[in-house]
Amino acid sequence: MAANPTSLAELKQTSKMVAREAGIGNVKKFFESQKGTLAAVLPKHVGADRMLKIALGALRTTPKLMNCSVESLMGAVVHCSQLGLEPNTPLGHAYLIPFENRKKGVTEVQIVLGYKGLIDLARRSGQIVSIAAHEVCANDEFEYSYGLDETLVHKPAMGARGPVVAFYAVAKLQGGGHAFEVMSAEQINEIRDNSQNYKFARDKKMTVWGQHYAEMGRKTVLRRLVKYLPVSIELAQAAALDELSGAGRSQALDNVLEGDYITPVGDDDEDDAGDEQATDQQTAHSSAAQAETTNPASAAGAAPEYLDADKVLASIKAAQDHDVLAVAADSIQDCDPARAADLKAAYQRRLDELDGVVSNDGGLPFPPEDPAPQRPPARQARSRRADAADME
Repeated sequence: MAANPTSLAELKQTSKMVAREAGIGNVKKFFESQKGTLAAVLPKHVGADRMLKIALGALRTTPKLMNCSVESLMGAVVHCSQLGLEPNTPLGHAYLIPFENRKKGVTEVQIVLGYKGLIDLARRSGQIVSIAAHEVCANDEFEYSYGLDETLVHKPAMGARGPVVAFYAVAKLQGGGHAFEVMSAEQINEIRDNSQNYKFARDKKMTVWGQHYAEMGRKTVLRRLVKYLPVSIELAQAAALDELSGAGRSQALDNVLEGDYITPVGDDDEDDAGDEQATDQQTAHSSAAQAETTNPASAAGAAPEYLDADKVLASIKAAQDHDVLAVAADSIQDCDPARAADLKAAYQRRLDELDGVVSNDGGLPFPPEDPAPQRPPARQARSRRADAADME
């Protein structure tokens, strides 16, 4: 779609498209149209704007999510909002990952719960005083027994602990007493090996299991424990989602959205035209001007909320291909306009490096330019300039 969607029909069409085909601008427009849906399900301490920024940030940090449908992406955000979990943040609550639905031949978004997300949900039930999970290593002192007098003792080794041999989760209940569950490393690995995201991954070290083995092991044993605990509806829903993810089955997040789409523009035709013109320009200057005329907080003199320009700059410098660079550069318009020129220059510089116009030695992310760099007559470089013009 060349233009940003503003009508009901265009929004519905965008929702069915793959995010990469729709374009990041249209994805943002569709997300804005669902702000009311998010506000209705979010807890009071989390705003809809924050969740949308987190979702767009997930697209930047996990570019393969752009292969999923827009509706699937939004469905995942709505589910996380209902659970009060922030995905793909340092909190470690949950992660949005691409899932290959081989039956449908499409890529869908899946929610993979983090260990900390399950802990947070369990504590909200009001029936659990404390809950935790740990890994057990070969050199630790560890023993447990089930039966009439259940016991669990774990004393981690102070020195080298050795390889992981088991995981356990334990909860202290509100009415008194404890509950715990123990799983061997072999049991955990069997569940890991049956996970579709791990089984079919070309580079298993780059999967969630490969990068966060201890956390995933703790979450797995914790998920087994919560089946026997007095839990909240949110925790039960989260555990069910995670079961589907672990079994390599679709979570059907594209079926979450129902009802009307709300177009994020005014009713007045003249206002519509003004908004469309500002959107088409897609520069930091025009975005700031549009915010002053359409954002009540800005009109009242409140300081606008900008993205961290330094983090955007770091994302631009770290981009290893044009798709990742384009997503990172799209955040320029959400940064302080005073930094826009520097960020756009950094984007252009990185674009030149990816096109082979300038070289990038391993020591510096942006080496000094040669006195007279020679541009190769590459058609790809010209097309990337067109992409840059469209983005601006």
